[in-house]
Amino acid sequence: MFPTIKNLKVNFQIIILMIVLSMSQTIISQKTWTLDDCIAYALEHNLQLNDFEFNTESSYETYKQSKRSLLPSIVFKSDYGIRFGRSVDPNDNSISNTEFFANTYSIEGSIDLFQSFQKLNAIKASRFIHNATQEETLQQKYLLAFRVMQAFYDIQFFKGALKIANEQEGISQSNYKLIKKQVELGLMAGADLYEAESILLSDKLGVTQANNQLVAAKIALMQEMNIKGLNDILLQDEIINVTQTSETSKIQSDSVYVEAKKFIPIIKAGELRVKGAQKQLAIERGKLYPSLSLFGQYGTGYFETIVDNAGEVVSFKDQFSDNAFQVVGLSLNIPITDGWSGRSRLKQQKIAVLRAKNDLATQEQQLYQTIQDLVQEYYALHAEYKQTSKNIEVQNLAFDIAQKRYEKGIINAIELFTAKSLLATAQNQNLQVKLKIDVNQSTLDFYRGLPVFDIEN
Repeated sequence: MFPTIKNLKVNFQIIILMIVLSMSQTIISQKTWTLDDCIAYALEHNLQLNDFEFNTESSYETYKQSKRSLLPSIVFKSDYGIRFGRSVDPNDNSISNTEFFANTYSIEGSIDLFQSFQKLNAIKASRFIHNATQEETLQQKYLLAFRVMQAFYDIQFFKGALKIANEQEGISQSNYKLIKKQVELGLMAGADLYEAESILLSDKLGVTQANNQLVAAKIALMQEMNIKGLNDILLQDEIINVTQTSETSKIQSDSVYVEAKKFIPIIKAGELRVKGAQKQLAIERGKLYPSLSLFGQYGTGYFETIVDNAGEVVSFKDQFSDNAFQVVGLSLNIPITDGWSGRSRLKQQKIAVLRAKNDLATQEQQLYQTIQDLVQEYYALHAEYKQTSKNIEVQNLAFDIAQKRYEKGIINAIELFTAKSLLATAQNQNLQVKLKIDVNQSTLDFYRGLPVFDIEN
């Protein structure tokens, strides 16, 4: 059976779609990602952020509805009923023993004139809460950006560690070839070759372990980004220059904290929730006072019991106009007692205000402690960097001397391996400190209000 033209078109469209998807995936896999690229992708594809976005949308709808509550309430009512046996005629309230039906229509409207500003306070409270959810969403975006940045620099470290491990393996490979040639010439014993081979195998294992750590770090980054369909990610190397200017050398916790309090989203959210709780308290207090509303009603009806002089039921058209009525009035509601529930709600809301203030104070305390730790870490890392840089110079010189002595047969392979391991350790420590300084500096810059992440835009 030959395929139809319709089936061919469908198959062709599927093939084109598969080609486009394959090309887009290839482009992503070949892309060199910067830190900003990784953060932007993570912000767009992170699923946890959706919950905060939904909360923001929900709070915005609550805010809009609170404003709509100022509008009048209008209701249309209609009913149709058949009465059986002894009943009251709804037309003239007389007693009737016959079956009849009645049909009424009415439209009612009411508007609150005074409610102790409950509705106005509700509008303000919902606006504060909505703004707080916006700030909390922004806070989550910043936290995600910091997690991506940490994962990004973890990869940079393990790339550097892998490079150092490869250099160590290269040195051991050269030494192994040298010892092997010396053994073949009878200048060294076979035991020396076994030692050199053991060191080479140990360095090969180190390369494997460093590569595995690099792969795990890349997976961690891709998971934070929620990127799918990739087995590897190519990152742009970050050029890290460790400098300490006169401005940065004077960083103080208090000054950074003052700047951070002005814009950190979680602090602004806490302040807004305190204001929202205070407006909720005003609402509960307003419920204890009288309220006044204006209402009006227009209605009519059709009753089977209304007859003319000839004993015929009056037509629907005539009854609709003849039975019309209008009502206008004021309604005053004075709360006297409700089982003390109003006072109880008021006390509960006072506690809610205190809880919101305490949450804000806790967030401010945590912010100050975080900045304290960052500033202390800043000075500690710069001191460590100086020491590790000096240690590299010393260990590099010691290794060069050990390598020459090893080639002359003055020391054994174990002593050379010790010198080489000390150099590798010094290099790794220095690399780790450099990356920590970069993360620390970026974090401090963020708390100082400097543009680190382009998130709000």
